[in-house]
Amino acid sequence: MLTVSAIKADIGSIGGHTLPSEGMMEATRDELSKATKKGTIIDFDVTHTGDDICLLMMHRNGSTSAVIHDLAWKIFQIGTDIARKEALYGAGQDLLKDAPSGNVRGAGPGVAEITFDETAKERPAEPFLVFTADKCGPGAYNFPLWAVFTSPMYCAGLMLPKMKVGFTFTIIDMEHVGADRVIELNTPEEHIDLAFLLRDENRFGIQAIHHRGYQDQQLVSVSTDRLHTIAGEYKGKDDPVAIVRTQGVFPAPEEVVSPYVVAHFVAGDARGSHHMPIMPVAINTAVAGPYCLPIVACMAYSVTKDGKLSKGVDLFGNVAWDATRLKAQRKGEDIRLQGFVGPAMLPIQELEYS
Repeated sequence: MLTVSAIKADIGSIGGHTLPSEGMMEATRDELSKATKKGTIIDFDVTHTGDDICLLMMHRNGSTSAVIHDLAWKIFQIGTDIARKEALYGAGQDLLKDAPSGNVRGAGPGVAEITFDETAKERPAEPFLVFTADKCGPGAYNFPLWAVFTSPMYCAGLMLPKMKVGFTFTIIDMEHVGADRVIELNTPEEHIDLAFLLRDENRFGIQAIHHRGYQDQQLVSVSTDRLHTIAGEYKGKDDPVAIVRTQGVFPAPEEVVSPYVVAHFVAGDARGSHHMPIMPVAINTAVAGPYCLPIVACMAYSVTKDGKLSKGVDLFGNVAWDATRLKAQRKGEDIRLQGFVGPAMLPIQELEYS
C-alpha cells in the first residue's frame, strides 16, 4: 500500500501574510531529502501557496502515521526557528500545540492523506491533484467538490457506467469539539441532503469521498480542522489542502478543476473576516492583492508503483485561467465596495474583529 500525505502550515512570512522566505523553503527541502535517504519517505515535493508551506510525501507508513506526522512537525519547527531569526511575521502561527502525540491533525497544520493499493486492477496508472488554498477555510472546497461529484454540468464523466453508480461523501461538523462528528451521504440519491449541509461552509466540510463501485477506493481527502476550534479562539483562517485522485474510474483533472472558473465566494481574505471570491493562481504565488483575495493552486502528479513522483504540473499556472483571475478580481472589488455591511462581512462568530 502507498500513502500520499499533504501536510500544510503557515509558520511565518515576509512583510505580513505574503510568502515564506527562501531560507525556510530550502531547510524544508533539505530535511525531506534527509528523510528520503533514511527511507522514512519514498519521494516528496515542497511548494507554497501564499504564506503556507505544503509538504507532499509518498511513503508506506499508512495514513495518520506517527512517523510521518512527527517528521512534518519537526520540519515546521525548524522553519519556525528560521522565521524567528529572520524576524518574519507570524512565526509558528499554525503550530498550536507544544508537542502533538504523533498526529499533527488537531495541532494546527492542515492534513490530507490517502492510502491506496497501487496494484488495484481498476487503477493501471495513478494520477492525482493537490489543491492548496490560502486566506480561506476548509469549506472553500465544498462547492467545487460537490459540483464535480454530483453534477454532469461540471463533470460529464458522471454519466459513464463506471461512475454513475455514485460516490460516498464523508461530511464532518467542523464546529464540533472532541471526537469527529461525521455523517456519510451517498450520491446521486442524497445529493440534495448533501447540498443542504455543504451550503454552510463554516460548519460542514467534506472530509473524504469514496467510489461506491470500488468501496475501498478513497479518491478525495480534505483537511477539515478549524484553527479556532482547536485553539478556543480566533487563530486565522484554516488554509486547507486537498488531494483528489483522477482519471479512469474517477473524474478527469479537467473536470475536477472546471468549477473553479466560477471564482466562487468563500469565507476568508483580510483578517479572515469577509466573503470574497477565490482566485486560481500559479503555485508558489505570494498573497499580494487588495484585501488578500483568497487564492488556490493546483498541482498534478503521477506516481509510480514504487512511490516515485513525477515532476509536478501547475494546472492553474496557465494562460487559460487569466480570464478567471480577472473575474475574481472584479468580483472582489465589487463586494468590497459594500464594506462591512451585510454578506460582505462574515457572521459575528467568524470575525477576528469580535
